[in-house]
Amino acid sequence: MVDVPLNSWELASRLSFFLWSSIPDESLRQAAANGSLLKPGVLREQTLRMLKDRKTETMAKQFTGQWLEFDGFATHTGVDANKFPEFTPELRRDMSKETVSFFTYLIREDRPVREIVQADYSFINERLAKFYGVPNVTGDEFKKVSVSAQQRGGLLGMGSILTKTSRPHRTSPVVRGNWLLAAVLGTPTPPPPSDVPELEEAADKPESMRARLEMHRAHVACSSCHDRIDPLGFVLESFDGIGRLRTVDEAGHAIDTSGKLKDGSTMNGVAGLRKYLADHEDQFLTLFCRKMVGYALGRRVLPTDKVLIQKMKSEMQTNEGKFSAAVLSVVQSRQFLDRRSD
Repeated sequence: MVDVPLNSWELASRLSFFLWSSIPDESLRQAAANGSLLKPGVLREQTLRMLKDRKTETMAKQFTGQWLEFDGFATHTGVDANKFPEFTPELRRDMSKETVSFFTYLIREDRPVREIVQADYSFINERLAKFYGVPNVTGDEFKKVSVSAQQRGGLLGMGSILTKTSRPHRTSPVVRGNWLLAAVLGTPTPPPPSDVPELEEAADKPESMRARLEMHRAHVACSSCHDRIDPLGFVLESFDGIGRLRTVDEAGHAIDTSGKLKDGSTMNGVAGLRKYLADHEDQFLTLFCRKMVGYALGRRVLPTDKVLIQKMKSEMQTNEGKFSAAVLSVVQSRQFLDRRSD
């Protein structure tokens, strides 16, 4: 197998499907027709132009949706309607719109990638604002609103994420913690052994979720993974199974949002989780770059992509962490500009 440079039409198609999941527009076709797209300066100009276009909403849905596992939330049915009658189709649609609006804004406005987990804002309308307890938001239009007072902002406080990482009838620190490890930090845990006992559900006089998980973790086969998973999940327990803030659980126990990892790291609540993620930002950015490389090239990431991933991170570091810095590194790379041929 050898690498063969793409011609201008092939490059235009690859670029358009990467950024828009669609065919090239007139401007990109012209650059392909006259061959200028093969010039680095023109490729850069076209890429930056396309990132500003409204069509990047598709990238917000597909790239970040696949990576962060919120794709398909608009039709999500994994909620117990008897337990959570407030989770209406309209609310579900609003939660989905919030997530897509946030990522579309991040791409089009070329925001720092770290805002995915560190932002103090989101995009909400009146109905979602009332559900979140955010005052002074009116109308059906989604607006950029500061939501830090409600422990929200960016990915961590979004109803779509908090709902998808819950069980149908309750929260799950295990699911949420495992999602943080796999989708945010890029350090997934292995599947549980076949002989691991199920977590016991609450009895007539239920203990807290934390107490039940501590009993579950007492099994030797469980402890190695749960020592990594559970503390991360506990910090999000202030949100119920559909993402509402709460101070007590279903049984009336006060919510404890503290977590301590085996390495001694401690955190408490969303603020503590943000601090932990800031301290491990390199892991988050590495995962972001890996996911983008795989999405752009339509294949699994290879060991030979390591240099490209390092370049993406370096370019972001020198460009205020902007989303475009990572994209430009990809489209200017050998992997993107060439194809494999016999």
